[in-house]
Amino acid sequence: MGDMANNSVAYGGVKNSLKEANHDGDFGITLAELRALMELRSTDALRKIQESYGDVYGICARLKTSPNEVCGDVSVGEEEGEGETGWIEGAAILLSVVCVVLVTAFNDWSKEKQFRGLQSRIEQEQKFTVIRGGQVIQIPVADITVGDIAQVKYGDLLPADGILIQGNDLKIDESSLTGESDHVKKSLDKDPLLLSGTHVMEGSGRMVVTAVGINSQTGIIFTLLGAGGEEEEKKDEKKKEKKNKKQDGAIENRNKAKAQDGAAMEMQPLKSEEGGDGDEKDKKKANLPKKEKSVLQGKLTKLAVQIGKAGLLMSAITVIILVLYFVIDTFWVQKRPWLAECTPIYIQYFVKFFIIGVTVLVVAVPEGLPLAVTISLAYSVKKMMKDNNLVRHLDACETMGNATAICSDKTGTLTMNRMTVVQAYINEKHYKKIPDPEAIPPSILSYLVTGISVNCAYTSKILPPEKEGGLPRHVGNKTECALLGFLLDLKRDYQDVRNEIPEEALYKVYTFNSVRKSMSTVLKNSDGSYRIFSKGASEIILKKCFKILSANGEAKVFRPRDRDDIVKTVIEPMASEGLRTICLAFRDFPAGEPEPEWDNENDIVTGLTCIAVVGIEDPVRPEVPDAIKKCQRAGITVRMVTGDNINTARAIATKCGILHPGEDFLCLEGKDFNRRIRNEKGEIEQERIDKIWPKLRVLARSSPTDKHTLVKGIIDSTVSEQRQVVAVTGDGTNDGPALKKADVGFAMGIAGTDVAKEASDIILTDDNFTSIVKAVMWGRNVYDSISKFLQFQLTVNVVAVIVAFTGACITQDSPLKAVQMLWVNLIMDTLASLALATEPPTESLLLRKPYGRNKPLISRTMMKNILGHAFYQLVVVFTLLFAGEKFFDIDSGRNAPLHAPPSEHYTIVFNTFVLMQLFNEINARKIHGERNVFEGIFNNAIFCTIVLGTFVVQIIIVQFGGKPFSCSELSIEQWLWSIFLGMGTLLWGQLISTIPTSRLKFLKEAGHGTQKEEIPEEELAEDVEEIDHAERELRRGQILWFRGLNRIQTQMDVVNAFQSGSSIQGALRRQPSIASQHHDIRVVNAFRSSLYEGLEKPESRSSIHNFMTHPEFRIEDSEPHIPLIDDTDAEDDAPTKRNSSPPPSPNKNNNAVDSGIYLTIEMNKSATSSSPGSPLHSLETSL
Repeated sequence: MGDMANNSVAYGGVKNSLKEANHDGDFGITLAELRALMELRSTDALRKIQESYGDVYGICARLKTSPNEVCGDVSVGEEEGEGETGWIEGAAILLSVVCVVLVTAFNDWSKEKQFRGLQSRIEQEQKFTVIRGGQVIQIPVADITVGDIAQVKYGDLLPADGILIQGNDLKIDESSLTGESDHVKKSLDKDPLLLSGTHVMEGSGRMVVTAVGINSQTGIIFTLLGAGGEEEEKKDEKKKEKKNKKQDGAIENRNKAKAQDGAAMEMQPLKSEEGGDGDEKDKKKANLPKKEKSVLQGKLTKLAVQIGKAGLLMSAITVIILVLYFVIDTFWVQKRPWLAECTPIYIQYFVKFFIIGVTVLVVAVPEGLPLAVTISLAYSVKKMMKDNNLVRHLDACETMGNATAICSDKTGTLTMNRMTVVQAYINEKHYKKIPDPEAIPPSILSYLVTGISVNCAYTSKILPPEKEGGLPRHVGNKTECALLGFLLDLKRDYQDVRNEIPEEALYKVYTFNSVRKSMSTVLKNSDGSYRIFSKGASEIILKKCFKILSANGEAKVFRPRDRDDIVKTVIEPMASEGLRTICLAFRDFPAGEPEPEWDNENDIVTGLTCIAVVGIEDPVRPEVPDAIKKCQRAGITVRMVTGDNINTARAIATKCGILHPGEDFLCLEGKDFNRRIRNEKGEIEQERIDKIWPKLRVLARSSPTDKHTLVKGIIDSTVSEQRQVVAVTGDGTNDGPALKKADVGFAMGIAGTDVAKEASDIILTDDNFTSIVKAVMWGRNVYDSISKFLQFQLTVNVVAVIVAFTGACITQDSPLKAVQMLWVNLIMDTLASLALATEPPTESLLLRKPYGRNKPLISRTMMKNILGHAFYQLVVVFTLLFAGEKFFDIDSGRNAPLHAPPSEHYTIVFNTFVLMQLFNEINARKIHGERNVFEGIFNNAIFCTIVLGTFVVQIIIVQFGGKPFSCSELSIEQWLWSIFLGMGTLLWGQLISTIPTSRLKFLKEAGHGTQKEEIPEEELAEDVEEIDHAERELRRGQILWFRGLNRIQTQMDVVNAFQSGSSIQGALRRQPSIASQHHDIRVVNAFRSSLYEGLEKPESRSSIHNFMTHPEFRIEDSEPHIPLIDDTDAEDDAPTKRNSSPPPSPNKNNNAVDSGIYLTIEMNKSATSSSPGSPLHSLETSL
């Protein structure tokens, strides 16, 4: 079913389905008949076809289609488918909140829209080969119509149902539909039905399409799935009803009414009381993606919590000081009585103080942080699309910046995936490049041309390039296309031969498969003789060759000694250069002899005559060596994991620059790798992997399991001080597990299967390794963008909080009003996050090592910048606040009465403060202590626009804001002073960057990565909020488990207490099973304590499912613990106790629970007494 789900794309095309009403009259066969036919299997289907239609051609005739070429003229039914100004402050606050919310919402919407667009693009890209009007064309899957003649070949996923017209050795994997694991052989006389959603595993053929869209077999299942949810729900409801029947029959009636109504019931998460299997599956599914928070998220969460707490503290202190100051000053110092009529005024004062407190809090908490992250990621994702990275999971983009290892496929990623013949051994000569056709004897050339043209699948062909100047397009099997290309290089046309010998004229075809590693085609000559052409892996075909074509074109004897010579002088040198060697051979069966037993393949494909051996190479992409050099410089290790042989892999790795001559690196084959990492029992050991992976560079002949093992081994490794962050590329369905396991999975957009794309985080739309390097650049850029924003934001926070706090304490009024603070907040949060988060990446990002998981977000250099700029800004603001009126010769704004009009003095303070932030935004563009903060500023149009835009709005607010913004107009001179003081931050920034960070020992870093050992308790509580529903359900399920287990254990405790009789010996004699019961209890407790540990251990908190995936409870079969009769005995028996006492529980919080494992029984006290040590006491503690 998995395959089908992934290919739902192919069956969504409801518009393909024929409309019964419109078209039944036009055809000799109805939709219902076709559907009924496709329901049948093998012989039943054959019988039905023969009885009702004669044969497949009969069906084709009724569908008005010619099985040989043309698609019928099937017309398809398309579906249409304060006083007066009191309101201003509130309104302004509301407006700014709306702004922030809208920006976030717009972001989410555009992201969703982008993903939808990408999805539909992927859907349209799925194509299938059909024959229309005698032309072989590829059309989108959604355009296939009933009556089309479709070509099927090895590796296809069938998009529609059909009936076989002609087939060569066709074998289908129907496991996705029928669950049948063996491949089903399809033939005209046994089982001609081909079903959608199944995979072609061998052979090729043509079929006439009989059902598409929702009428195909997969479509029908999808339709059922749509209704299936409701069915499940109803069943679930019914289960519950059975339980609740005793209480009430009303539910049943309600349900019946609903069922009769046919009302679609709302799908709710199934919460069956038995802990439902369905539920478990859902949870597993929900948690298949990496549950661990991404590096950046972890650091940000921690930092935001720290900042939030500090802000809350400051705002609380501000409010308390203001209230106390006012109360003491008014009622104590001035000795005023509390008058009833003055109460509203006092309340107004208190409200004002509260608003100032909230203002401090609002400024302290960086609300822009999540926004900056979202904007930065969304912007990067959009831009990465241009760099051929289609990001499916947003955080993958940022994780990629921390990547320390890339495990890459070879074919198509590092190489061009365009096989080309580059060397050949023909007429006993080894040609290092394609020989001249004149140099080859005509007889050999004729064998070569016929052999290659006929003995390559007819679906493999070379088409002219789509764009002028492009490379010719290879369609079909890559190796066969290389051979056909070889013929074109020899100035011969394979198509002429194919026109002469059409596919139907081939007498017998042994298609290529992974077992025989060869392909053979039998031709029947006009004189009754047969000729078989064979091609395949050189080591296999050469063993079957008894003759070879010599320099003059005659066949001569080919002895084992000659074969060894060829292997040494031709094949091994080719292989050492990374070439795949293919041997071409033929054999004649004379006319007079009895016809060979064609099914006995081993007797047929032997005694061959060798025509030639060719060396095929998949050339390295020209841009790859440079990209790998960049990765290595950036501290990323590139490893090649390939299914190819070790010589080819080593040669390509050397050409790419993964291996350098003379370096001490490992190249292993899958077999060897497995031998080294497994112990005698065949289990994988992490220590063994740790010895291998740091030096491993090439893993050849590797299975998907090896790839997964390697990735898991590197991720779980503790050898290096940083946990490795691994990226993996994959294209096949079998790469799914490795892609899922990796921190970032890259699937190939062109060669990748749907399963691989589904399991991946990023899809490479051009299958090119350089795109991965771009992803690293963007990932690092996201990280730096967030750091830039933090540097800017925290400077503003520190200054604003201190100004508001001190100002409020000294002058009983915040110099920056609530609305002004909100404007500052809007600049520094929303706009600054937009400006700084959209900085484009530069090559210089690849010149440093990855940050790693524990590197703090705020480095010491950034902390120096934050505190340095905060110091400058505070000096300026306080100077203006307490001496500004003298300097500018204006009225002081301090100690103004409650509803006084806005003062010039405070307007200057506000204006200068905002302009300092604006210029500091330019400083914040550099976080590693660079001097030139203007570098590349014009490459970022968004940044320039925002800075200028903010400046213009600031002028409008100050000059025309008036009462709502508590501003009064300023003169030109005052403006110039404000701008001058603002620009001072740029000069001050140069001064700060001259101070070496290493001298400032007192600077601390902030925003470290969360280490597994040090997760504080309050974060545990916090994480509960972040757990998705599946996890919450699971925890609920676990609590039920605990209760159940507790009850079982309590009952066992009680039973054991009463069974143990008056003396232990007696008890053991009478109750031989008491030991086994102890064992049972130990099992129960082991299980339960392991669950508890699972909940407690910080590392397993990342995924609570660990206990489901590793239910390994070690239960030692030690002697059953014999309970001690008395505490005094316990002291006497100290040695015994030492031997038999339980190990201290690793589970500190649950000792009460664990205490139930070892029963303490006291017989000389009454059973009811609940003294410590009695069974009932143990029962209570465990409860």
